[in-house]
Amino acid sequence: MTDLDHRYADPDGLAYGPTAGSLADLLERVLDKGVVIAGDIKIDLLDIELLTIRLRLFIASVDTAKKAGIDWWETDPALSSRAARDSLADENARLRARLDALESALEGDSADAVEETSGAAR
Repeated sequence: MTDLDHRYADPDGLAYGPTAGSLADLLERVLDKGVVIAGDIKIDLLDIELLTIRLRLFIASVDTAKKAGIDWWETDPALSSRAARDSLADENARLRARLDALESALEGDSADAVEETSGAAR
């Protein structure tokens, strides 16, 4: 046995090392625990910073991401039909409120105009 082999041998003389697993096992472990990959790309010219790109990648299952407090896909109308419906309902409510305010203002103006004409006729 070589020195390298002795480092991975147990007292009984049997060699051990990393267990071989399938790609599915690896993917399940990654999605269960999550993986964060972070990096920065900087482009400098003569000690002048021209461009900085920050990359953050979080690979996890939906449940793991929710546990980490990440759920942006639920509120993005481009990705969630429920969020799109909620967005349309909010816009509809705002437009109705504006319409009611405009109608109230117009009714108030016409009532003022009626008072002015009736007051002038006296």
